[in-house]
Amino acid sequence: MSDAALPTVAEVRAAAEAVKAALDRHLAAVESRIGDEDPAVYAAFNELAAAAEEYDELLYDRYDEVTPFEIPTPEDGVPYTGPAEPVAFSVLIRRDYAVVEPARLVAQAERVAAHDRDAELVDDGGTAGALGVLFGEYEPDEIASRYKEFGLEEGDSTLWIAALEETAEPGEWLGAPFGQTDPQDVLHRFDVSAVFDDEGEFFDDAPDGADEGTTAPGLTPA
Repeated sequence: MSDAALPTVAEVRAAAEAVKAALDRHLAAVESRIGDEDPAVYAAFNELAAAAEEYDELLYDRYDEVTPFEIPTPEDGVPYTGPAEPVAFSVLIRRDYAVVEPARLVAQAERVAAHDRDAELVDDGGTAGALGVLFGEYEPDEIASRYKEFGLEEGDSTLWIAALEETAEPGEWLGAPFGQTDPQDVLHRFDVSAVFDDEGEFFDDAPDGADEGTTAPGLTPA
């Protein structure tokens, strides 16, 4: 970078003053926070992160120096901006499985169908028909705890707790149950993936029964 393109001393000092002001606003927001999920704290946190990043860049460009601290940017997670005291919430769950033993899956469904006249397994239904029978008979949590018995292999899973303004009317969202969730309304999120094992990472906010430290962080403010 040429001298002409370098930030001026005044620009670096102005960025430093912006960090100081952002620190004061963040502390004030924390001291007056309303509940554990106060949007004002999130906003102040993001302002501080942006100001610190700007100062760090200008400091490096001008003096080839860096700051001794690092503040995560919003790219590390979408900040929660919903109500501080939600009156209702939704729980959204996704669990992925691989069918590694199709014959075992179909056999389990045949056993259910043999004892339950409502659980009909058509001859050519294959694994698709078997899944309908098994999920009609067992709760998803039971299948999650017994997946090997059904010839399945676990993949990634995620659970989101999203705040609502009010409880939905019966049948209101059934047409598109997962299409109306704004990431900024997610109070907490729990992810389970083998990738966390590979990286040796462990995060807080793990739900009970999570597999060996494979739970990603909930969306909580710094």
